[in-house]
Amino acid sequence: MLYRKQGRIAFIAVISILFLLMLTSGCVEDSPEETNTSGEATVFEGNKLTPISEQRNNAIQGTQYIDQDTYELHVYGLVDNPVNLSYEEILAFPSVTRFVRLDCVEGWGFDGKWTGVTLNTIFNETGIKSNATTVIFYSADGYSTALELDYLVENDIMLAYEINDITLPADRGFPLQLVAEVKYGYKWAKWITSIEVTDEPYKGYWESVGYSNNADVSGPAFER
Repeated sequence: MLYRKQGRIAFIAVISILFLLMLTSGCVEDSPEETNTSGEATVFEGNKLTPISEQRNNAIQGTQYIDQDTYELHVYGLVDNPVNLSYEEILAFPSVTRFVRLDCVEGWGFDGKWTGVTLNTIFNETGIKSNATTVIFYSADGYSTALELDYLVENDIMLAYEINDITLPADRGFPLQLVAEVKYGYKWAKWITSIEVTDEPYKGYWESVGYSNNADVSGPAFER
């Protein structure tokens, strides 16, 4: 009888853990927030855009609120000239605008018009050491993820500060969200505060518990 009772307790514990993992798969989903979306674009280059109010959003610690007046983006590591860029300095760089879809590992996604500065533009300011291979993105909530330098450079990947012609709302990642094209959403770091260039492989928050470090939308979501 005692063994049967212990077995039931163990079963309930396992189910509880699995339920929590399901809730946090790819992060904790935030509740929708009110955002001033007057002037929000609805179509771009013939593509229908998902309204910001309908975009789902994940985060490990809930929405982060960053003061643009004191914000700085730190870029360091295997670079020739480390920099600390203010929000205004980032906005002063030449911008690019693209239609890109975000696909979440949980099966949902949305289409957006993204505007921002490319990492190539920033790397032109800092220079990159010849032995650099990996770029790590650190966020205000303690989140981190990394991508290969070659992928970022060859695809001219951007850091966005607008979506659908609207300044990124706080829950969307203000002041900067990485637009990691053709990668699953857990590579799209939000609230980016630091960028480290390194020559070592790196596994971020979700990659360290089994999510694919490559994260191609066309490939498996988990390491095999």
